[in-house]
Amino acid sequence: MISVVLLGAGNVATHLYKVFHNSDAITVTQWYNRHVDKISTYKNEVSVTDSLIELVEADLYVMAVSDDAIATVSEALPFQDRLVVHTSGTASLYDLDAKHRRGVFYPLQTFTKDATIDFSAIPLCIEALKKADYKLLKTLAHAIGSQDYKVSTEQRKRLHIAAVFANNFTNQMYRIAHEITEANQIEFDVLKPLILETAKKIQNMSPYMAQTGPATRGDKQTIKKHLNLIENPQHKAIYKLLTESITETHGRKKL
Repeated sequence: MISVVLLGAGNVATHLYKVFHNSDAITVTQWYNRHVDKISTYKNEVSVTDSLIELVEADLYVMAVSDDAIATVSEALPFQDRLVVHTSGTASLYDLDAKHRRGVFYPLQTFTKDATIDFSAIPLCIEALKKADYKLLKTLAHAIGSQDYKVSTEQRKRLHIAAVFANNFTNQMYRIAHEITEANQIEFDVLKPLILETAKKIQNMSPYMAQTGPATRGDKQTIKKHLNLIENPQHKAIYKLLTESITETHGRKKL
């Protein structure tokens, strides 16, 4: 049984608590947050605290806090030579205070507090300075049903950038599409099969091969008509930029 102390109360921390709590191989011995009221609803399941001094001993301390707080909180922990990991996509392993055995336990997924998450479908990117600690993180990942990947700090930083493009920027495109459909009294649901098919295609082919649309075809007239219809200047600029990127990628002359 792996004993875990969880630090933080955001989206990632909440989902980690739930999956840890439901695992037969893990026990969450304590949950810390500086504002204990944010985790007080779980006090009948786990010991909660807002005091770092009260932290109990555990096999592992998982810091699911903001990137800016990692160094400060890890320095403030009132012990040393225990395994402390963060869950950040961009923070360095060395942002953790050197008095600890340091590691990273980064779930590569988008987290919203009230959304259901299946950890068996989430890649766990792990890193540690000591072999024994790395082995423990692998065991922890397997205990929640996740596939683990050995990813260095530098690789993880680039991976996080890729994730921003694949998720955050894509979701912003959905938001713009939603705005356009609503402004024209069209149900956004009409686009959902297209969104799902786009995601489905890249499971079996490269994004390059899956690309379709007027920019890929070099359809200048359609692009011109679209630009004339787009009223929002920011949307028009995004359309032009992405069109240019696609045409360059697919070897088309500048449209």
